[in-house]
Amino acid sequence: MKTLTTTSVLYKTVTVNNLDIFYREAGPADAPVILLLHGFPSTSHMYRDLIHDLADRYHVIAPDYPGFGQSSIPALTAFDYTFDNLAVVMEQFIDTLGLTKFTWYLQDYGGPIGFRIITKRPELVEALVIQNANVYDEGLGPDVQIIGTLQHDEKALLAAIADKLTLSRIKEEHVFGAADPERVSPDGYELAHFYMARPGVEEIQIALFLNYGTNFPKYPEWQQYLRTQQPPVLVVWGKNDKIFTWPGAEAYKRDVENAEVHLLDGGHFVLEEYHEEVAALIHDFLRKL
Repeated sequence: MKTLTTTSVLYKTVTVNNLDIFYREAGPADAPVILLLHGFPSTSHMYRDLIHDLADRYHVIAPDYPGFGQSSIPALTAFDYTFDNLAVVMEQFIDTLGLTKFTWYLQDYGGPIGFRIITKRPELVEALVIQNANVYDEGLGPDVQIIGTLQHDEKALLAAIADKLTLSRIKEEHVFGAADPERVSPDGYELAHFYMARPGVEEIQIALFLNYGTNFPKYPEWQQYLRTQQPPVLVVWGKNDKIFTWPGAEAYKRDVENAEVHLLDGGHFVLEEYHEEVAALIHDFLRKL
């Protein structure tokens, strides 16, 4: 049998509250942990390259949320698809794996899911790496604002959400703002669309979009956490993102005195082009702690 190296990726599943939660894991078991929480419309697959980049020095773990990727997809009647509940499951996942204090990497949906847990249990935080995960009004880009303006027009809102689940729109979210679109692998957006097109998933995503507005009132709470706790914060942000715009990245410096912010010439899924650069920034940042 071939021996696995420390950078070999394992593909695992753990039962959490009667749900099968899939996760990718790599790196030495006794190394510092980095937990990677993915965004929409992706899965832990968005971290496939970064995991390899980090696994020589860190114990890297990247789960799929319920309703996403390879994790369980309970029906709407069996699971409450809200950001509160996704955070509950991810907290249980953390406890099931016995994780205690570690670095959080948050992108897109990973922001509101992660910050719900972090503000409740700040002792879990070694450091935060923020990638196009917004907690400031000034970071809300035109794509988010459009959805917001439709909150009181259910028919138009549902049509807009359904459009975001099409292959053309998922591809656009991956390539828009890229410095070189030819560096963006089609595997990412093709696989994301495949997962979103499975039976019952569109209804799940609609439920989460309809619940997304619960995140905005929590921004002051999350900002207060940053001001009070002053966790080490590294921000790596695709500055051409039209979902969460670059002022949202700079805003972290307002609440965290020593926040380190890097604006990269990319889009919402900046790792498609810059995973090696981001890994180097993470290595340098964590080495200084």
